[in-house]
Amino acid sequence: MRIGIPAEVRDGESRVAATPETVKRLAAAKHQVQVQEGAGAQAFFPDAAYRDAGAEIVDAATAFGADIVLKVRAPLDHELPLFTRGAVLAGMLDPFDAEQAARLAAAGLVAFALESAPRTTRAQSLDVLSSQANIAGYRAVLMAAELYPRFLPMLMTAAGTVKAARVVVLGAGVAGLQAIATAKRLGAVIEASDVRPAVKEQIESLGAKFIDVPYETDEEREAAVGVGGYARPMPESWLLRQSLAVHERLKLADIVISTALIPGRAAPTLIQEETVKAMKPGSVIVDLAAGRGTEQPHGRGGNCPLTETDKTVIRYGVQIVGHTNLPATVAADASSLYARNLFDFLKLIIDKDGQLMIDLNDDIVAATLLARDGEVIRNAQRA
Repeated sequence: MRIGIPAEVRDGESRVAATPETVKRLAAAKHQVQVQEGAGAQAFFPDAAYRDAGAEIVDAATAFGADIVLKVRAPLDHELPLFTRGAVLAGMLDPFDAEQAARLAAAGLVAFALESAPRTTRAQSLDVLSSQANIAGYRAVLMAAELYPRFLPMLMTAAGTVKAARVVVLGAGVAGLQAIATAKRLGAVIEASDVRPAVKEQIESLGAKFIDVPYETDEEREAAVGVGGYARPMPESWLLRQSLAVHERLKLADIVISTALIPGRAAPTLIQEETVKAMKPGSVIVDLAAGRGTEQPHGRGGNCPLTETDKTVIRYGVQIVGHTNLPATVAADASSLYARNLFDFLKLIIDKDGQLMIDLNDDIVAATLLARDGEVIRNAQRA
C-alpha cells in the first residue's frame, strides 16, 4: 500500500502522524511510505531521518494522494480536494462533529476516527485518547507550576519553612491520574475528585486524597458506574453536593487541574464563578476541557465558565489556563506515542499480504469507521 503522511497545518499543531520508527516498520512490511517535506520538523524529526527509515520525501499533493493517509487532526477544507476518492483516512477526526463527518463522506473517503475505539484491553495499544491525555495531564501540572508564584514542594530553609502547594485534580481519567502522579513527584499535597467510585483506589495509590461525595439514590449509583470507561452525566442532586464539596476544597487550593469530559456532550461545569472569586490570589486553574464546555459570552468555556479557549486569563486574581492542545507542546513524545497507535490500527485494516481489508466484524474497525461510500456511518458510541 502507498501510505501518505502530510504535514499538519492547523494553528498550534506540531505533532506528526508517523515517526522514523513507525516508517521503518511500515517500510519493512513492504509499504511505500511518502512523507511530506517538513512534516516532522516541529516535532524534531528531520526529513533525513525519514529517508534513512525508508520513506520518500514528497510534496503535499503526493502525500494526500496516497491509498492510506495518516493524519493527526482532520483535514481542512482546502486539503480535501487533494485526496483520491476511495482513499482511507485515519486519525483523530472528532467523530461528534457532524458537519466535519459529512465533509469527509462527501469527499469520498473511508474515514476512521480513532477516538471512537472501544475502551477494551484489545484496543489499548491504539487508544489515542489515552496516549495523548497522559501527556496532557503531565504537561498541565508543569504549566501550572510555571505560573504559580510559589514553590510546589515543602521547603525548610534558614529563612523559614515554605508549605507545600495544595493541588486539586477534578476528574481521574488518564489525564487526571497522570496529573496526580506528576504533582506528587513535585512534592505537592493532592486531593482529587471523580464521579466514579471505582477510581478511588487508583487516586489513593498515587498518594492523593479522594474527595468523597456519597451517593444517596440508586439513580446516582447507576450513573456513577459510567459506560465503557467514560463518565456519564450525573443527576442534579449529586452534582449540587459535589459542587459544594469542590467549592470548599478549591477555596484552599493553590493549583486546580480540571479534566472532566463526557463524549458527545458539553463538558460539565465543575468550577463556578463564585468558587473562582473565593480562591486565593495567585492560584492557578488549568482547564483541560477548554473550548468544550457550555456557551459563554466569550465563546465556549470548559469545566470553568470563565475559561477562554487558548488563552491564559486572570479573573478575580486567579490565573485560568485554557490551552486546548497540550500534547502538541510535547510534540516529539506525543507524536511517537500517536504514531504507534496508528501503526497498531493499520494492522487491523491491512491483511498479511499487505492489501486493504476492512472487516466490520472486528469491533474496533466497526467502532472507528466514520464515513464510507459517501455516507456517514453511525454507531452506538456516537449516536
